[in-house]
Amino acid sequence: MKKIINNKLYNTDTATLIGEYENGYSCSDFCHMAEYLYKKRTNEYFLYGTGGPLSKYGERIGNEMCGGSVIIPLSDKVARAWAMKHMDADEFINAFGDVEE
Repeated sequence: MKKIINNKLYNTDTATLIGEYENGYSCSDFCHMAEYLYKKRTNEYFLYGTGGPLSKYGERIGNEMCGGSVIIPLSDKVARAWAMKHMDADEFINAFGDVEE
């Protein structure tokens, strides 16, 4: 997915995927949701979120809810917070470097 936000290009095909999370629902479930954390070559982070009509990524089109997807630019601090919640310690260190003991 490609999206231009604030005159910057965010592209899931050229950025590096560093973490992912799925909420555990089947892909065919209306509540299914997945999030993917990416890092651009410019060291900027963004989240690509996608989900069914009843997920937080659902979109209203007219009177109906449909599945949707979105790209959300993230600060380093917010990207790290997302990673601490959804990635294990080794994945976090691999993506962000060593942390204090």
